[in-house]
Amino acid sequence: MLTLPLGLGAWGATQAGIRYARRNGYAGVITLDADGQHLPDSLPALFAAQARSGANVVIGTCIERLSRAKRIAWRYLRLLTGLRLGDFTSGLRLYDRRAIEILAGPEASLLDYQDVGVLMLLSKYALSIEETPTPMLPRRQGHSRVFASWWVVARYMLHTTVLCVAQLDAGRRHPSAGSRAC
Repeated sequence: MLTLPLGLGAWGATQAGIRYARRNGYAGVITLDADGQHLPDSLPALFAAQARSGANVVIGTCIERLSRAKRIAWRYLRLLTGLRLGDFTSGLRLYDRRAIEILAGPEASLLDYQDVGVLMLLSKYALSIEETPTPMLPRRQGHSRVFASWWVVARYMLHTTVLCVAQLDAGRRHPSAGSRAC
């Protein structure tokens, strides 16, 4: 068990765990939301999808859970990021060693939202990202940090848009960084 001396937020705590895994030579890391949505029975599906595809990251998704607002937001994010994913915020993920190395690094420390920012960072390094269907329960506790209110959604979408625009500019300033738009 890893005990943190202070609250680091969702991504800070996740990154602390990823750094722990890297330091101890773990082959992979599984993340999941703490709201009771993800079932332990779903873990074999992540491993099977990774074995089948060779992906660096496998996301357990449940498209049926997406509200109309999320579907609209995800359409916008697919357009903006170039990532062809059905669910950007599922916390059920399997990261391999290569992903661990990137996510344990200082560049990942600058992320505020662990979902889209993480996926964009991994895509920038040409890591493969796959999705596999998994069942999800309704939240047992808490609420969505992103979809708590229209104001929070607007702030999240603005934040993500700025992140994408910054990546576009970074690509222009450093051509060796790749030709990926976002």
